[in-house]
Amino acid sequence: MEIKKNDLYTVEITDMTDDGSGIGKVDGYTLFIKDALVGDLAKVKVIKTKKRYGYGRLMEIVKPSPNRVDPPCPAARSCGGCQIQQMSYPAQLAWKQKRVSDLLERIGGIRDYQMLPILGMDRPWRFRNKAQYPVGRGRDGKAAAGFYALHSHNIISCGDCLLQDPRSIQAMEICRRWIDSFGISIYDEKTARGLIRHILTRTGAATGQIMVCLVVNGKKIPRQEELIGELTKVEGMTGICLSPNQERTNVILGSSFRVLWGQGYITDRIGDVSYRISPLSFYQVNPLQTEKLYRTALEFADPQEDEVVFDLYCGIGTISLFLARAASQVYGIEIVPAAIEDARLNAQDNGLENVHFYCGKAEELTPRLCQEKDIRADIVVVDPPRKGCDASLLEFLGFLSPRKIVYVSCDPATLARDLAVLTGKGYRVDKVRCCDMFPHSVHVESAVLLTRQKSI
Repeated sequence: MEIKKNDLYTVEITDMTDDGSGIGKVDGYTLFIKDALVGDLAKVKVIKTKKRYGYGRLMEIVKPSPNRVDPPCPAARSCGGCQIQQMSYPAQLAWKQKRVSDLLERIGGIRDYQMLPILGMDRPWRFRNKAQYPVGRGRDGKAAAGFYALHSHNIISCGDCLLQDPRSIQAMEICRRWIDSFGISIYDEKTARGLIRHILTRTGAATGQIMVCLVVNGKKIPRQEELIGELTKVEGMTGICLSPNQERTNVILGSSFRVLWGQGYITDRIGDVSYRISPLSFYQVNPLQTEKLYRTALEFADPQEDEVVFDLYCGIGTISLFLARAASQVYGIEIVPAAIEDARLNAQDNGLENVHFYCGKAEELTPRLCQEKDIRADIVVVDPPRKGCDASLLEFLGFLSPRKIVYVSCDPATLARDLAVLTGKGYRVDKVRCCDMFPHSVHVESAVLLTRQKSI
């Protein structure tokens, strides 16, 4: 049978891809179907064909999966933020944990370890402390702000987002109305003209603080006082900032920011540790789950009072400050200067004198720090970006040979790749625990404990 574009088929969904698409077969021909779940029997329209596989659009659920629920957000299918909101939350957790274990085995060859139960949320809504709303023009010519549709830069206007603090939506709407009221120009990606690019908000779950940062294709904004006057009415407003970004890039924030009103950061707490967070700082978006994840990392590391710990890719020092309360000395390394500045202030604010922060690439600065200061780490914690650890850093960790490595990962595929390297350098994967930092999306964080078996 030849599968052609626009054909309609009734397909049983038997598996799912890493991006949350359902997988079904028609006479052995594989179709990938967005929004379909394992167990669905669905009517599917073929929208694109390749030689060995194709893509289908979900047209109708003939018989729903036992794990299918009605998404509470009306934009769930069109918005790119929540890929699996139509899946019950317990099923989401089970799928994410299985995905991690499958990738560890398939990519890393990792099999004999203890998989601890995934850490989920009691109420998986309104958990995000950060939003980055792209700004564009709607069909009616008015300013539109919200989130991108999946695999596109088409903006889905956001009257509300059930993952965000309601004050974040309120602040975004104030900015959108200000743009329309005063005819403020909006950035056009095709021409690189126009002023307003993104509206960023950060909120503090423990402190109730909120800040807004406008990302602009310029260095200043008109009618600034009118905007400040409205934004300062938002409960808990702490700072209003501007981040110039005049590059033709998909990178959202510029390399700097300046304060228009208030202060250039919010504060928040994880457990009894407080943190100062600026617009450019990396800070986990789900503070309730962040505490669970970092306590898992601390439990895995279990530093003794005479031990030295390296925290690589340390951001604003979130894990470092947890570790510093138990270890002798902690050394944090991060490439972003603004994050290191925040990390040092965070250590100062928390009265911790045994933690030291350095700015640079982890793969370059870690060996130099060991050589120049004659430091040997007993424990190394790594929390790299999605691309994983640099290959030269993994090589150096094999040489450094700490007794433990705790790997915190936001991408199970690159995690599996890096674990394969580390197990080849004399380490054993002892424990893995997943943490659902991003309910209703396909993303999952993991913490892994590796122990040294032999020196290489």
